[in-house]
Amino acid sequence: MTPVVTEPSTSRDTEPEPIEAIPLRRPGRWIAATVVLVLVALFVYGAATNPAYRWDTYVQYLFDTRVWAGIAVTAQLTVLAMIIAVVLGVILAVMRLSSNPVLQTVSWVYIWVFRGTPVYVQLVLWGLFPVIYSQLDVGIPFGPTFATVDLQSLVAAPFLFAMIGLGLNEAAYMAEIVRAGINSVPEGQSEASIALGMSWAKTMRRTVLPQAMRVIIPPTGNELISMLKTTSLVAAVPLTTDLYGRVRDISGANFQPVPLLLVAATWYLVATSILMVAQYYVERHYSKGASRTLTARQLKALAAAQNTPVASPGADDLPDTPDKPDMRGGERK
Repeated sequence: MTPVVTEPSTSRDTEPEPIEAIPLRRPGRWIAATVVLVLVALFVYGAATNPAYRWDTYVQYLFDTRVWAGIAVTAQLTVLAMIIAVVLGVILAVMRLSSNPVLQTVSWVYIWVFRGTPVYVQLVLWGLFPVIYSQLDVGIPFGPTFATVDLQSLVAAPFLFAMIGLGLNEAAYMAEIVRAGINSVPEGQSEASIALGMSWAKTMRRTVLPQAMRVIIPPTGNELISMLKTTSLVAAVPLTTDLYGRVRDISGANFQPVPLLLVAATWYLVATSILMVAQYYVERHYSKGASRTLTARQLKALAAAQNTPVASPGADDLPDTPDKPDMRGGERK
């Protein structure tokens, strides 16, 4: 008999040797980080040793009561102006998207005027409003007057006009943001709502705007942060009780503008940081379902569901189909 030569069989059950992964070396990162650290250290050392910064004055006025009062006025201006901007911006966006040519023209002209002129110039004009109109009459046109307001003697006029000026200017930008958000919603959503018997206004309120919030919220948060910093321009009204106005008055008295400007910059940075954190959580709330990444709660629920024994259907429980082989063997007759 001829001997049968058998080759040595390799076992497929043996596990392969683990791969020794060597991290990729990136010397450019270390060089860039070293250069940045050196530059930051040089700047900090120069600022700490430069007597022009007057860090003792900075610490003295950082928690001054006048500065705190200015922070409160700045926060009030920001919130009230953004409320005006959001409400008016939604109205202007809906007018811009309506089929009425008159509403479209009015909205377009408003956005064109307020976006095309600097906000500082607008605030200066609002500051001159009591000069142009010394009093405001409330009543029927060419008829009796019910009430008269003397704008030149109104104590809250600077704050009121600063709030109106900031709100009307920001409304032009909010209108474009809201319009972009509405246009991002598929037309099928509106058509389905109208088919269900909803009116146009109810469709916008219940269907379109909630879905458009994913697009509207991120730029709105940026506009809110920008509004907080734009309040420093209300000196054009003139309003001097805000944060920047307070530190400017203090620096005019002690002739040390640099440390007082650093005080204002510090509190503006703190306020914007808080708004950025709030914006992150608001964006995460409205982006639910937009990403396939599961949250921690969803992962826990999925793991609990996988650990639960589920009875799988047996071979005898499968339905018989006429065009497929019988799972119990043989072709169907």
